[in-house]
Amino acid sequence: MNILVTGGAGFIGTNFIRHALAVRPDWRIINLDALTYAGNPANFEDLPSEQAKRYHFIQGDIGDASLIERILSEENIQGIIHFAAESHVDRSILGPEKFLKTNIMGTFRLLDEGLKFWKTMGRPDKFRFLHISTDEVYGSLGPDGYFTENTPYDPSSPYSASKASSDHFVNAYFRTYDLPTLITNCSNNYGPFQFPEKLIPLMILNILEEKS
Repeated sequence: MNILVTGGAGFIGTNFIRHALAVRPDWRIINLDALTYAGNPANFEDLPSEQAKRYHFIQGDIGDASLIERILSEENIQGIIHFAAESHVDRSILGPEKFLKTNIMGTFRLLDEGLKFWKTMGRPDKFRFLHISTDEVYGSLGPDGYFTENTPYDPSSPYSASKASSDHFVNAYFRTYDLPTLITNCSNNYGPFQFPEKLIPLMILNILEEKS
């Protein structure tokens, strides 16, 4: 099975690809990443040879319709897993336009090209468009309670607003065009390959360096 992963050179995408290659020997993964500040293709330099044969990296922008069309067709893609996003709240406050371009327009472009390709394939039931989103689309949570899939959206930053909009586009393509889609809304992830500006690694580094 040929899977297109967008943003796979970033923190979460890297961990997903490395895990998927290890546990799914039937998967071939094409990683499309623009390599902005948090992307690092060196994250895959130590892949075992058998896994490396099933991994292919392409540097490019999810907003490039002709590139997406070519990858879907030439690689015979059977599923899309969409990690690519601008993801830092503070950066979104300082420069929201980049978040609109990548998170909203980029997701739209990927959905639109994915829909066209899915139709040319005969609308296969097993095809999926998996959109990786954030729990921040639901707004702030107090000391008690929890979010569910039915929690109303209440974004509070340009970042969360852009992700909420992209979620709505994904749902719209399912309801309007029947494109098989899924959305996950992650909370704070942490672990290997994470960019150090994020909350948990930043706290750990500050503790190690005895910073307040």
